[in-house]
Amino acid sequence: MAQGGSIVSGVSGRYASALFELAHEMKAIDAVGASLDQFAAMIEGSPDLQGLIRNPVFTAEEQSAAVSAILAKAGIDGVAANFIRLVAAKRRLFALPGMIAGFRQLVADSRGIVRAEVTVAEQPSEAQIKDIAAALKQTAGKDVVVDLKVDPSLIGGLVVKMGSRMIDASLKTKLNSIRLAMKEVG
Repeated sequence: MAQGGSIVSGVSGRYASALFELAHEMKAIDAVGASLDQFAAMIEGSPDLQGLIRNPVFTAEEQSAAVSAILAKAGIDGVAANFIRLVAAKRRLFALPGMIAGFRQLVADSRGIVRAEVTVAEQPSEAQIKDIAAALKQTAGKDVVVDLKVDPSLIGGLVVKMGSRMIDASLKTKLNSIRLAMKEVG
């Protein structure tokens, strides 16, 4: 089930593939995905948790105990919790963000969904987001999930990363191109 166009490799890819296969067999892909997303948000929002998963000074037992307490407090259980505990016991917590990203990619591939990272200068309206998603769907020929980021340094326009393709239509890039052209002339 994990084959197709998926590019998940290394330690993260192997763990993500195994988790995806298990979640698929148990018909729990959505539940596992939601729990992993919740834990990923916790990692992003907590420098202490980031330190726990990245610091090799902690023993497997210390990491496992801390992760179990965090999972219990967050109400994360089932397959996702067991998976995260296994990763901690195997001293692979440092690779957990990659495993979560790999799982998300496998889920998207299995559903024929393409993820697109769209970076804009300011927060667009819902209508603009829908227009962007529709244009990307037409280009990709598949459903597109838009991961929106706001970067005021772009000044205007947008940058789209979809798979291996990147389109930079930002005002910042255009101004830099003009600046470079002006230096060559003068």
